[in-house]
Amino acid sequence: MKTRHLEVFDALIEAGSVSRAAERLNLTQPAVSIALGKLETELGFKLFHREKGFFAPTKEALQLSSEVSQGLLAFSRIEQRAEEIRTGSTGSISIATNGTLAVNFLPKIIVEFQRRNPGIKIDVVMHSSRRIASWISGRQIDIGFIDTPVPVAGLNAKLFRLECVCIMHEDDPLAAKKVITSADLEGRSVVHITGDHMVDRQLDALVSKANVDIRRTVSTYYFAIVRNVVALGADVAIVDPINGKANLSDGVTWRPFKPAIYHETAMITSRTQMLSLPCRKFIALLLEHLEKF
Repeated sequence: MKTRHLEVFDALIEAGSVSRAAERLNLTQPAVSIALGKLETELGFKLFHREKGFFAPTKEALQLSSEVSQGLLAFSRIEQRAEEIRTGSTGSISIATNGTLAVNFLPKIIVEFQRRNPGIKIDVVMHSSRRIASWISGRQIDIGFIDTPVPVAGLNAKLFRLECVCIMHEDDPLAAKKVITSADLEGRSVVHITGDHMVDRQLDALVSKANVDIRRTVSTYYFAIVRNVVALGADVAIVDPINGKANLSDGVTWRPFKPAIYHETAMITSRTQMLSLPCRKFIALLLEHLEKF
């Protein structure tokens, strides 16, 4: 059976005549009659009583009509879903991040993306860089954000080198300076990232070379939490520009730090799995914003 023949049958049931069905389907009356004849041949029984001045569905046609109507509706839904998939207006995106982008960056991108693509579901999880790389390699997550170096081979990776800034409370004397140097941190308490982080290693090398003594009394796992500590106390910190330059009205301000300290992050995807259209659209929007940093 052809879908077009079923559409003719459905239109005949609804319209009650060949002429009105032909008008509804934008077909000629002979074309409707031919389609009906072919469908009856395929089915093996008559669907309409057709006599001069009389046109009415048979008992068999009435038994079949609801099934045909539901079937055509199902075909319509299939076509609609296929169109949504083709245009990337439906589906889901899974993202894993180790924290740099999770608080002050990704939520804004997600809201902007879903405003443009309301049919896309987005799931975000946070974990260590090594676990995220393992998820991407195993094709459990679509897009991952981790610190470099990438701990698992066989992944697509786009690297971003972000120049860090020094953050302090807006009432801190350091806020009066246009640029912060190692010497300005003499005797200050500097919040650092838990573990042997690349940013802290660079700062330690600079203050050691300049013979500057800094104190480390607080450490935490995420740059966003580092900023919260600075907002509530007298500590300062060197953080990535995404979290450092965010306008959060929390009393924290930032200044450039020289010599430059860099934080490197990588966006990773699987080499063995083609990204869906929604994923590619999300990455395009994300890169548009991330390139600013």
